[in-house]
Amino acid sequence: MTLQAFIRAWRTGEAQGPDFRGDGRGRRAPFAFAFGGCAIVPSIPCSRLALISKVIHPQQVIHSVVHAVMGMLVAWCAAVMTKGKFLFLSVPCTASESSADDVPYMCLNEYHLFLLLLGAFMGYSYSLRYLVHNMNYLPFPIIQQYKYLRFRRSLPLLAKQSCVESLYMVRNFCAAYYFFGYIPKAWIITTMNLHIDSKLHPLDTVAGLLDLSLLYHSWLCGVFLLITWYIAWLLFRIYSTEAHHFPVQPTFTEETDQCLPKILNSSPPPILKFLALQDLMFLSQYSFVRRQEVFSLSQPGGHPHNWTAVSRECLNLLNDLTLKLIAHQEAAATNGRLNQPSVGDLRKVPNTPGAAAEEHSLQTPRAGLLPRSHMPSLVKSSLLPLKTSPVTDLGSNLGSPFTPSPLSRKAGMLELSSPWHGSIQSPHIMRRGPKLWTSNSDLQWTGFPQEPLSTIAVAKVTNEAIQPSSAYLWLHSKKEQIKSFLSKRVLIMYFFSKHPEASIQALFSDTQMHIWALEGLSHLVAASFIEDKYGVVQTTLPSILNTLLTLQEVVDKHFKLPHVSSKPPRTSGNLADTSYKTLRFALRASLKTAIYRITTKFGEHLNAVQVSTEHNKRLQQFLEFKE
Repeated sequence: MTLQAFIRAWRTGEAQGPDFRGDGRGRRAPFAFAFGGCAIVPSIPCSRLALISKVIHPQQVIHSVVHAVMGMLVAWCAAVMTKGKFLFLSVPCTASESSADDVPYMCLNEYHLFLLLLGAFMGYSYSLRYLVHNMNYLPFPIIQQYKYLRFRRSLPLLAKQSCVESLYMVRNFCAAYYFFGYIPKAWIITTMNLHIDSKLHPLDTVAGLLDLSLLYHSWLCGVFLLITWYIAWLLFRIYSTEAHHFPVQPTFTEETDQCLPKILNSSPPPILKFLALQDLMFLSQYSFVRRQEVFSLSQPGGHPHNWTAVSRECLNLLNDLTLKLIAHQEAAATNGRLNQPSVGDLRKVPNTPGAAAEEHSLQTPRAGLLPRSHMPSLVKSSLLPLKTSPVTDLGSNLGSPFTPSPLSRKAGMLELSSPWHGSIQSPHIMRRGPKLWTSNSDLQWTGFPQEPLSTIAVAKVTNEAIQPSSAYLWLHSKKEQIKSFLSKRVLIMYFFSKHPEASIQALFSDTQMHIWALEGLSHLVAASFIEDKYGVVQTTLPSILNTLLTLQEVVDKHFKLPHVSSKPPRTSGNLADTSYKTLRFALRASLKTAIYRITTKFGEHLNAVQVSTEHNKRLQQFLEFKE
């Protein structure tokens, strides 16, 4: 199925499948992938328990069983082609085992059984390695090459890795057969009513396993099996990540759904979204004609629909990444635990009409809530004023990506329209968060402006009714005791504790599309200095600069967190791609390069762009090449 046909099928709802996944869950797919489903975003288990749960997942169990059966089938074919002592599972016993008058007994050919079990073991080992090393992850190549060149370049590494892995698998299987080989052998003998030839050495002994002919044929069978699987896997990865060109403007009406702006602003399968962002990066760098189509105006009307759609999607992706990193930093600042409200704050609001009216009078719209703690200074200084101003263009709503979730709203929020905004906050109040009802003692202790008398009266009347019940307090204390008890058990923490590096890799696992959005957007902005005839980019330049500088501040703060390595890990040098482990370093480099690309192109003209004071200081550092 071609990509154009897949897009049409996806639009009509016919391209349904469980395979092309973006976050470990099922998505629409063009065809089934027999190797367990490919993923655009790698699934990284953050703890040992998460890895075990992936191994015993029903889909993975089916994947392992199928590969074990396929490995056994290939091993049977190899045994038949080898002939000799590997040909049949049952052979006639020697003369001493059977009398001359009777029909000779049939004995078990352990060499044939050994090869069959070895094929099943290699199939399961391959399936397990496929899961642990994220071999279903599809890495998009940085340098585009022809498919034949990519395949030819990978062939030597493929052959080398197959030979080495087969050697290790034979070694591991020999050890397993030495200890547990009697179990399948006894079951086969009992089921098929066979005998054991006493003149032959059993293979579950040291003398039997040191048979060089057996080891050589076993290794050769494993090499053939692994090379076959790796070639199929490599070809699928090469064809799936081939670059595709999406038209910016449709030639015909029925091609509208295949256009780049339309795909970027819809909810396509992850593979389609990645290919579209990759094409955006390529056109922004190398295609003058397609850049002109992005900067063009619609006819009739004269609206920059193409640029608006492209820039909106890129800014949304970057704002979502900024929000995710801020949430991770807040969790890391509290050792991975959200700030839980104290017992005094766990109150139930009464359902009386007066209380409801009073509560409504004290609350402000949800859009005015922003987390104050753990937010970077650049974010606070730039975003808080923007939230109170009207939003007119697509990128002015820079505060919206930082709108807190319901969980973070419990950890201490500040209302911009509240009389508390701008006042001196006590550390205790910042930890507990703002309260809807305030007593006289709280007013005297905190020094806040005095509330209306009706509020204080309602607070006094309902002070007794809104206290948490004793049953709730007892359950809460028992829960904390159980958590404290389990945290002191080494075995439990061994499985439940999260690995810091794995958690960071999972946080940046989908950053490839953000890198492409960064590069595509920055190249388009830099090219607009000369090629944008209508000035469509200049209207959103302040929003783009604000987004990039805010993300730069958040990324810099992330690398200052504890347990965050400042150096990328070493690459493994095998077929399994590990580039997702270094995506955070690629993001940091691409972000700084994107800002420098814009500042070096526009130069001192950026001083006329309306940005906040903090952003202006940061821009000057980039303009002076001091960043």
